[in-house]
Amino acid sequence: MELLRTPLYEEHLRLGGRMVPFHDWEMPIQYSGIIEEHLAVRNAVGIFDVSHMGEIEIHGRDTVQFVDYLVTNSVAPMKQGRVKYTPMCYPNGGEVDDLFIYKISEDFILLVVNASNYKKDLSWAIENKGTFDVEILGKTFDYGEVAIQGPLSESLLKNYFVGNIPLANLGYFQSIYGKLFGINVLVSRTGYTGEDGFEVYADKDSVINIWRETIDKGKVYGIKPAGLGARDTLRFEVSYWLYGNDIDETTNPFEAGQGFAVKLEKERFIGKEALLKINQQGTTRKLTGLYIPQGGIPRQGMEVFSGSSKVGYITSGNFCPYLNKIYAMAYIDNGYNKSGTELSINLRGKETKGIVVDLPFLEPRSGKKNK
Repeated sequence: MELLRTPLYEEHLRLGGRMVPFHDWEMPIQYSGIIEEHLAVRNAVGIFDVSHMGEIEIHGRDTVQFVDYLVTNSVAPMKQGRVKYTPMCYPNGGEVDDLFIYKISEDFILLVVNASNYKKDLSWAIENKGTFDVEILGKTFDYGEVAIQGPLSESLLKNYFVGNIPLANLGYFQSIYGKLFGINVLVSRTGYTGEDGFEVYADKDSVINIWRETIDKGKVYGIKPAGLGARDTLRFEVSYWLYGNDIDETTNPFEAGQGFAVKLEKERFIGKEALLKINQQGTTRKLTGLYIPQGGIPRQGMEVFSGSSKVGYITSGNFCPYLNKIYAMAYIDNGYNKSGTELSINLRGKETKGIVVDLPFLEPRSGKKNK
């Protein structure tokens, strides 16, 4: 199968990006190096190509009601220009995906979904349309998207953005239309790194100029283009979920720590009955942090033990460049997931110690290190 390419493919080659297959796309894993790119985002600013993300537009009279039914979070109270994070569940409470909701207007909502799940999510939305008066459009190939992330991202962009309000006044989880470098864009103050930053949406041709201008104007701020490698270490360091690792159709939002985004008081939504029952009965495990004081890096699927008893499994593990420590996330059975508990991981046949710690490993946007 021929891999898909984003509009920025040639830019990645020009900058020396090392390209790899990623969920049907050919994407840069790194440029100068994962650790260097990671630290640039933590300490200054970095730019990512995220044009592979999926965009689904919902239009029509019943747009708000339909999306409210489709996802677990509450859509009805959202004001125009607001953005929300939400799981989207199957009737049994397992997760179809986790995504962002952009409320553009009462009759237009943009769903931004994981690249790996775009086709599945689009089919799921269409399958559950029922009698709702909506039009569901798969638009991922019409959008280009870059993420500009880091503590200096606002300083870099604010003088080049023109909109109804200054970019500095845009709150977290808000979006606004305007012009960036003279190009029509939708900008949101969101991201996947745990740092302040912006997601910038433009048409697929214009995004090339946004990429070039951002890198050019960002040189004085120490900007680095960053690839999928740094994107993963950054999200992991602040313990954000990765679909396919930390959440999937076999996990539910309560055990994953996403209960804040499940609004059981809503009249109806897909998965409500199952999630009500899970919430009433309680979960038998939870997504838990593990500090690895020495040894290798635990990887997805590795088993976790207390003595000779298996008590869980690893979902994600990595070296955290800013913290300079190795951590893992794992689903750990109740009774074994209290902070300070010592467990062991079967790391390629070698028993490796893991100490239960609170999530997140690093507080998003705070720069406060865990001990």
